[in-house]
Amino acid sequence: MARSSSGFVAGLTAAAVAAVCFLAYQASANAPAHLSADPRTPNSSAPSVSPSGGPKKPAGNPLAVPAESGTGERVVYALADRRVWLVDAKNKATRTFTVMPSTVHPVPGAYRVTSRSGSVRGSDGVQIEHVVRFATTQDVAIGFSAAVDGSTPAPDASKKTGGIRMKRADGDALWTFAVIGAKVVVVA
Repeated sequence: MARSSSGFVAGLTAAAVAAVCFLAYQASANAPAHLSADPRTPNSSAPSVSPSGGPKKPAGNPLAVPAESGTGERVVYALADRRVWLVDAKNKATRTFTVMPSTVHPVPGAYRVTSRSGSVRGSDGVQIEHVVRFATTQDVAIGFSAAVDGSTPAPDASKKTGGIRMKRADGDALWTFAVIGAKVVVVA
């Protein structure tokens, strides 16, 4: 009897240690860049804003990648513009498109893609695909996705949701581009 009890306790202890390690990993992977000691997202790449509060953009091209959004291959998400850019290693946008933001927004800063799901049901009950998660705010996972039915309605303001919705073709492109660990820069 004592032998089975010690095995049970050892199993519970191992499960508890695994759960704590998983939660610590999730917390460190979703910490804003300015709180992280991890050099993956240095503060020097933090985006800047113009005097009007929006991201700085080169003059003459409203669809240009926001200046100061970092360098290298990255996804840039401009909150005020409701727009995403997929930027290659040479700092050229390979695609840009509009999105429908969620009710909970990520804090401007640099993030990394932490998880992806091919097809799931969103927190709003809509079947979605190509989910690319990169942040957690107010205990809500934040990520890009496309509704399988192609819809991009405004979210219900009474619910806390983190899905940034886009058209299916844009979701396909982002899914291919933003693998685990890919850089995501959020600008105001």
